[in-house]
This record gives sequence, C-alpha cells and structure tokens, in this order.
Amino acid sequence: MTMFNWTEKSADTLRQGGVIAPDERLPWPQTAAMGVQHVIAMFGATVLAPILMGFDPNTAILMSGVGTLIFFLVTGGKVPSYLGSSFAFIGVVIAATGYLGKGSNGNVGVALGGIITCGVVYTLIGVIVQVVGTNWIERVMPPVVTGAVVAVIGLNLAGIPVKNMAGNNFESWIQAVTFVSVALVAVFASGMMQRLLILVGLIVASAIYAVFANFARIGKPIDLSGIADAAWIGAPTFTSPVFDTSAMMLIAPVAIILVAENLGHIKAVTAMTGRNLDPYIGRAFIGDGIATLVSGTAGGTGVTTYAENIGVMAATKIYSTAVFVVAAVIAIVLGFSPKFGAVIQAIPLPVMGGVSIVVFGLIAVAGAKIWVDNKVDFSDSKNLIVAAITLVLGTGDFTLKFGGFALGGIGTATFGAILLYALLNRRR
Repeated sequence: MTMFNWTEKSADTLRQGGVIAPDERLPWPQTAAMGVQHVIAMFGATVLAPILMGFDPNTAILMSGVGTLIFFLVTGGKVPSYLGSSFAFIGVVIAATGYLGKGSNGNVGVALGGIITCGVVYTLIGVIVQVVGTNWIERVMPPVVTGAVVAVIGLNLAGIPVKNMAGNNFESWIQAVTFVSVALVAVFASGMMQRLLILVGLIVASAIYAVFANFARIGKPIDLSGIADAAWIGAPTFTSPVFDTSAMMLIAPVAIILVAENLGHIKAVTAMTGRNLDPYIGRAFIGDGIATLVSGTAGGTGVTTYAENIGVMAATKIYSTAVFVVAAVIAIVLGFSPKFGAVIQAIPLPVMGGVSIVVFGLIAVAGAKIWVDNKVDFSDSKNLIVAAITLVLGTGDFTLKFGGFALGGIGTATFGAILLYALLNRRR
C-alpha cells in the first residue's frame, strides 16, 4: 500500500465513471484530460492576479504548479485542491509597493518580503492547528460562517466577467453563448465529454466567436499572431525578496484571510465528497503556507486553494488528487513556455467571461451546499443575520481602511462573519 492509493492499478482505486473519490482515479488518459481542464479553470485568475500587481505571469503559473505539488505532499495526497495566485494580496501589494498599474512593478522585491512573511505566519497557524486540533476553528467558524465565506468568494468575483469581460452587446451575447454551451454539455452530454464540460464549452464558444468575428467581421477577430511570435521555451522572471518592515506588517495579516478561504474550501470539498477532511486541515494550512513562502522566494505571488477548481470538481464529480498532480506538472511545464501563455491569451475575453460566470456561480452554490449538508437552521435569527450581512458585504465589495491597510470585500465579509457570529453567539 502506497501513500497515494490511486497509484495502485486495482479495482479499488481505478474507476471508469461515476463519482471519483480523492484516493481514486480515472484511467491516465482521462486523468490527463481532466488535468488540462483544471489548468484552464485556474489559468485566467492565476495570470490576472500577477498582472494586476505587476508580477511576471509565467512565474506565477510556474509557482502555482510548484505550490500545488507542495500542498499535495504535505497533505499526503488526501485533499484535492489546486493552489493559484491569491487575489487577497492585490490590495496590500499595491499599497506596499506604490504600483501604478502599468508594466512591471519596480518594487516587486518589497512585496515578496511581505508575501514570505505571510507564508511563515500561515505555516505557524497550521502547525498550531495540527498540534492543538481544529475544535477552536470549528467554534469560531461554524458551517453558517464557512458556507457564507465560500459563497461570498464566488459572488464577490461575479462582477469581473459581467462588467469587465464584455465591452459591447456582441461580446455580451458571446458570454451568454458560452455559459449556455457549458450548460448544454453538462446536462445533455455523457461520458468524458460531460466531465470536460468547461473545456468543451470553451472550445465550442470560441469556434462560434471565430465564425462571427473572423469571418462575418461582427466583432474583434481572434488574433493568432502572438502565438506564432512567442517562443516555445523561455525562462520566467525570478526576483529576490526585500524585507521591508512596513511592507511585511502590511502584507502578513493576509494569512488570516487565507486561513478562512482554505477552511471554507475544505468544508466545501468535504460536503461534495462525503469524506471527512477535518484531520487534514492543519496540514492543508501548512502546505498552503509553505507554498506561499516558496512562491515569494522565487518571485511569484502568494497562493491559495483555488475556488475555480472546486467549481470544476462540483460540476464533474471527479475529486481525484491525481488530477491535480497532472495539472501541477502541466503548469510547471507551461511556466517555461511563453507560447502556451500566448495561446491562452488568444482565447476571446468574452468567452473566458462566460466560463467565469459558470465557475463563479458554482463556487457560490458550493457555499450554499455547506448550509444544506450541515442543516443550518435559518429560523435561528443568529444564523440568518450572519449569513445575510456576510453575503452583502462580500458581494458589494464593502471595504474598510486601517491607515495604509485596506480590507476588501472578501476580507470584510470573512472577518465580519467571524466577529458577528462570536458577538451574537454570546447570548447562549
């Protein structure tokens, strides 16, 4: 018996269909195809986050793969999850570096020092959880809180595809065509095609876009010149960290947000798989913390367990950790391939927007599923108020500033849910 059960080619671990558990896998060709789908699901956000902070996107892709493998090893291959660029760092990194939003960030090193510090804090929290247990976390973040936080992650991101990924009426219609394509594949297709619903829907929608834009000249044509010009192999940019005290103090508290995100994700995966992953919460925190630390050391962004990939799992019912190993290896290879980055960049923005609408919606529903599976009683005013306020704070991107530190919608919703529940729970 090996540490990762799915490495054994036995009837107990190899599945041809149905729900695939974390310690099971599909045949390797299908596993590889699912890995590609997970890479596509995480790619847009993992590339977008470093662009917004002035980091090298190829470095971020590379370190997302490395971080995912670290997470896999630390959790013993028991927790299915992909680690990608965390949006929780964007505000504090911009504040710490004074980045103006164009080109490379000249103060990336200062941000990296803060990201490394955040990774250390996050790892220490994981060690404490591993030693002491998770009961205190359960008391602080019960299902009504974690469900709200998971839902908020999807709802907070909803404005990105709806408002920023369609510039005109034609592109809005393409978004609609995309999510309808994904929906049709999800409901009417069968077998492997149904499991690759995101990838198939994206290809179908891109083809439809090409017909109208490249041939009928209704929209902006797909530009493939960047693919031809890009090199097959090229090293990403590695940057050394600079440890500035003020930047470290500004960025390190993001660890609390990552803890809440990771816990919410684990609860979501637990609800979806029916497997109790609570014993691995401490190890998951440690794995994510080490991955963030290593990423910052190499010049990458802070990383977190990715809700986009949880959305894919919710749709496909495939929770095999083998899929994430494949996705991580693909990401590492692609980190050294500017040409692949050019291929992804060639996908029409409204098509990516339509896919994002589906994935973000699945994330939000995964939060609601936590409430349902844990039988959260919304006739209890405490639960009702906590969930209601949390959803609006996150969806409306309610922001609070503490000097130079800005706590955005996900952060205020996360901390707000925790503090509000603690306050209202005092009645008991």
